[in-house]
Amino acid sequence: MKLTFRNFLFLISSASILTGCALSQMIKMSKDQKLTVAPNPLEVHADSVKFNISAALPAKMLKKNKVYTVNTFYKAGESNKLALGDLQFKSEDFPKAKTEQPTMSKAFSFPYQPNLTPGDLYVMGIASTMNGKSKNSPELPIAKGLITTSKLVKDFYFVSYAAHGYNGKEELEPVNLSYFFDKGKAKLRTNDTKGSTGKYFMKFLANKSVTRTVSVVGSHSPEGAETVNSKLSEARAKVVEKYYRENMLKYNTKGAVDSINFVLKAKVQEWDDFKAMLDTNKTLSDDQKAEIKGIVDGGDGDFRAKEKQLQKLKSYKVVLKQIYPKLRTSKTEILSVKKKKSDAEISLLSKGISEGSVKNDTLSDEELAYAATLTPDVKEKEGIYSAATKKNDSWVAHNNLAAVQLEQAKKSTNADEKKKLIESALLHLEIARVKNESAPEVQANIGTAYLLSGNLLKAKEALAKASQMNKSDEVSAGLNAVLGTLQIKAGDYNGAVASLSKGSDAPEVKYNLALAYLLNKNFDTAKAAFKEAENADQSNAWAFYCAAVTGARMNNAEDVASNLLQAVKLDSSLKAKALSDLEFRDFVTNPAFLNSLK
Repeated sequence: MKLTFRNFLFLISSASILTGCALSQMIKMSKDQKLTVAPNPLEVHADSVKFNISAALPAKMLKKNKVYTVNTFYKAGESNKLALGDLQFKSEDFPKAKTEQPTMSKAFSFPYQPNLTPGDLYVMGIASTMNGKSKNSPELPIAKGLITTSKLVKDFYFVSYAAHGYNGKEELEPVNLSYFFDKGKAKLRTNDTKGSTGKYFMKFLANKSVTRTVSVVGSHSPEGAETVNSKLSEARAKVVEKYYRENMLKYNTKGAVDSINFVLKAKVQEWDDFKAMLDTNKTLSDDQKAEIKGIVDGGDGDFRAKEKQLQKLKSYKVVLKQIYPKLRTSKTEILSVKKKKSDAEISLLSKGISEGSVKNDTLSDEELAYAATLTPDVKEKEGIYSAATKKNDSWVAHNNLAAVQLEQAKKSTNADEKKKLIESALLHLEIARVKNESAPEVQANIGTAYLLSGNLLKAKEALAKASQMNKSDEVSAGLNAVLGTLQIKAGDYNGAVASLSKGSDAPEVKYNLALAYLLNKNFDTAKAAFKEAENADQSNAWAFYCAAVTGARMNNAEDVASNLLQAVKLDSSLKAKALSDLEFRDFVTNPAFLNSLK
């Protein structure tokens, strides 16, 4: 057939009609496409919304030399529309499209913003030719958004105080006295009762120190028969006990004296004290000492036989004169209650020191640091710790001053005040760090200061350093609590469970641990953990709310209703949230659910 201009126009027109028909047919068949979204509804984790779309086109839908595009976008109201990308089916990539379903899957994501919920994920099909002609399908909603349960994590800021070093409990301090006896006798000498030992003892009694225990060890010198020595050591211990009781009664009631535990011991035929004195003797030569030790440590003969061998030595006169008399003793240890200022006295003096009306050396460093723990007023604490930095300029004082400033910054609702407190805390923490670079309390507080100021990078650096240091159980638990909270925010729920399980017992930590179990899909454990969080803080409405979410995930309508009922009692604003929360999408028509929100 001869191609004329009229025939040419006819062919072009026919081809165009056929192309248009093909595109229309593709759009019509797209109604049978299968689109799957996971998860559905869309969920927020960390700071983004991630999901997968799987698409399967009907067989014969994808025509030769054609392209079918599944265009995706997210809409929240009329003003928020996010283009998210597409899945593109090219006919050349699916040569068996006439007999097999073309399939494709792709991951999508978009950053989370609070104004994106509620919203919907949409697709629009576009059938097109290689030269740009196309036909569009209507917009089709394929998933709801957004579930924001991961955003219910509670901020936790760990503040670490360095140990004040003061022991407020009862402490016993020893007083050691020795009484010497004449050979073969168990009578106290006037030199001891009227001399320096006796005077010291009387002064001790006059102070009326509370005595818990008096230990008396009577001993003897090696010469003499065994039976004599045995009774002599015991008698020397008893005579000292009698002397103590009689004199203590002059300053204490009989009941107080009777409450003292006297422990008496008799040292009989022991060479340990003898050898110790032999070593320190300056008259005997090394050879003489070795000769004496050879007899004492030798295996021949009993105690009495060895003493008789010593009597044959030329050095025995020195032993008899310089060593034996020192062994005829009763050594006494008195354990009495250490006198301390009362808490009320420490508090009063510390207030005076912080105000400048009392000299700062009136209290020890440890007492002043302890005084700050006796007041709940953060301003008083700050004043005491500030006084401590001036008194001793120690890392402990600077760290604790910074800690109390961070406590105030946590609660401050004034941005300028909060900023000043954090800046002051960081200044004192830097001083503390220079003075003690290995203090985990300082590094932990530096991390908290940066967290409060919003500098997450520096906060993580400081917290990581603190984690590597040798630290107390308390600091370790606090750091784990902060780390676990940050891991929830980062979407690392396995890590959060591991960290928070080793965290502190603070109510916020118990709540965050339960939330981590929920987000990690450990629903049975989460249910029990939210019970613990509720018991730790009965006013925490979110603990009951998230327990209801856990019930919804477990398809337990009773748990949903009962927990929501408690949640809205504590916070009525949760009614509106629950009604729009996609966690409860399967319960919105349930009578028990609706009744719990009345």
